[in-house]
Amino acid sequence: MVFVMKACLLALALCVTAAAQSSNWTLEFANRYAVQPNITYLVANNYDDKLDLYERRDVADAQPTLIWIHGGGWTGGTKESGFNKILPYLEMGWNVVNVEYRLARVSQAPAAVEDCLCALRWVAANAKAHHIDVNRLVVSGDSAGGHLALTTGMIPESEGLDRECPGVALPKVAAIVDWYGITDVNDLLDGANRRNYAVQWLGSAPNRAEIAKRLSPLEYVRPGLPPVLMIHGDADPTVPYQHSIRLKAALDKAGVPNTFFTVPGGKHGGFSASENVQVYGAIKAFLKKNGLPVN
Repeated sequence: MVFVMKACLLALALCVTAAAQSSNWTLEFANRYAVQPNITYLVANNYDDKLDLYERRDVADAQPTLIWIHGGGWTGGTKESGFNKILPYLEMGWNVVNVEYRLARVSQAPAAVEDCLCALRWVAANAKAHHIDVNRLVVSGDSAGGHLALTTGMIPESEGLDRECPGVALPKVAAIVDWYGITDVNDLLDGANRRNYAVQWLGSAPNRAEIAKRLSPLEYVRPGLPPVLMIHGDADPTVPYQHSIRLKAALDKAGVPNTFFTVPGGKHGGFSASENVQVYGAIKAFLKKNGLPVN
């Protein structure tokens, strides 16, 4: 993990050198941010869940903060793998919290959902110490991380999935940015949309359908949720595009503000440079529309 973190920081340094003439923020990064890797936010099943914190150190007031959750089908991936996705938020001057969680080989469902809720609670509990504005939290992630961003922003405290980390009240996030996340876990366990990663995460428990339903964002759509942006390629072979279509329909019915950005012909991420420019343009427009700074 330390090696990967150093590699990410080296990559950032290279980006700074390459873009020095065209982007002032890269020149200022070292002076603006304190990087604190591998902070343990929860110990569960003898596993240390960790996060990386990118904190503005040139300001005295609380800052808007992105909570990023990596993908990997709940069975793989690392927080470091999402480093490129957080760079635009650093450029905007936001704090970033980059979260890892227990994968299926450590603990099957619902561990990942529980962990991410505990990461949200850690952010709330440590907000004052790290210049984090709990009224301007945005949770985001890709694929399984998109699913976890949705559950983190949508599941109420009354559901009891945060019991491993009692403490301050779970804050309501200001917005959710979902990159092609799973919205109906049961849909991936059997039938035409069966996916091995989902089967591996749920295992063979006799009540797996009940667990999957409890962990599906579609089950938590209701009035009063934070605004949601969905990003999805309409040729995604890994997470059915229909998952985002169904989520949008449910959000519309509940009166929840939302935006759906389709990448025509887009697969499961891996969008082209020009497509990503459009995606991040949509993200900035969405954030601005919902009162969040995009400078």
